[in-house]
Amino acid sequence: MATTPADRTAARTSRRRFLAAGLTGGAVLGLGGLLSACGSSGSSGGSAKASTGASSGASPDQKSVKQGGDDYATVLDQMKSFGTDAAPGVYPRTIKHALGETVIPARPVRVVVLDTGELDNVVSLGIQPVGVVHTDGSKTLPSYLKDKAGNPANVGTISSLNLEAIAALKPDLILGSQLRAQDQYASLSKIAPTVFSVRPGYPWKENFVLNASPFGLQAEANAQLAAYRSAAAAIGTTVGGTKPTISPLRFMPGKTRLYAELSFIGTILADIPLPQPKIEQVKELAVEISPEQIDKADADWVFYGVYGTPSATNQDAVLGGPLWKTLGAVKSGQARPVSDETWFLGLGVMAADVVLGDLRGFVAPGS
Repeated sequence: MATTPADRTAARTSRRRFLAAGLTGGAVLGLGGLLSACGSSGSSGGSAKASTGASSGASPDQKSVKQGGDDYATVLDQMKSFGTDAAPGVYPRTIKHALGETVIPARPVRVVVLDTGELDNVVSLGIQPVGVVHTDGSKTLPSYLKDKAGNPANVGTISSLNLEAIAALKPDLILGSQLRAQDQYASLSKIAPTVFSVRPGYPWKENFVLNASPFGLQAEANAQLAAYRSAAAAIGTTVGGTKPTISPLRFMPGKTRLYAELSFIGTILADIPLPQPKIEQVKELAVEISPEQIDKADADWVFYGVYGTPSATNQDAVLGGPLWKTLGAVKSGQARPVSDETWFLGLGVMAADVVLGDLRGFVAPGS
């Protein structure tokens, strides 16, 4: 079982809320998480007010999921020590992770996953979880995983875990993240060995290898990542020297976002590589814009998704408005809808492979 949690990642003392000239009016959403960025409803407006990521409420010293705080380089450096040095098939094994060390007594067979990334990761490894959480935008399994994920029980939502339902499943492993469920780590650890990454999102490759560690499947995870990187590079080679700019646009209840470099889709674009417009070239999750600023989304290609029910967002108003029709991508027929569950929510290698397939068809047909 888990030992005493490690010290939490230190928050930065300052927070960029707005970019300088060129991002006028576009609120920058930072690395500390933004619970809604990767899964929950995030029904509040585009302000940077604090909100909690755990159903029990954030502790006084816990980073708010909407205030930002973690540092990109620090997180990736911290994760270098995560995992295990146990050889495949050797148990018990000790897994080092974001909140300490957890002993795995035997190869897990009853796994509960607490986010979309963990779901993608275990299914990618051929493991069907016994319990999953859902996003506030959808209470069903992602369609791209349905035929491989089995029939796991619902154990709440990303922002509201049902601990009783988790315990009733008698899991032998729980996978989640410090950002999402730090406050419930102690309770979860009493149910089953629990392994937490620092956060979902941009460290998705490192999270995949960490999630593979309890099963001794790190080599399989690394092989899948190598295949992903090769496929990404092949798209870049096919596109050639002058690469089109790509703008990932997302409509959400109460907000509209342009996803930046430190988002799941941002890392995929960087791996190809395909450039983003200047407004999105920031070490942040996303930039929020108003419907009146939709022209800031323009690029050679605009790919837009919608979180949850479209009628709960301003998608229809924006796409039907006069300003949308002035975008160069719209005029050239290169503004296309994409699946929110893969482009913005997937957070794993299977979703990344789907995104690569989409991009290949749009910007590198025939490759």
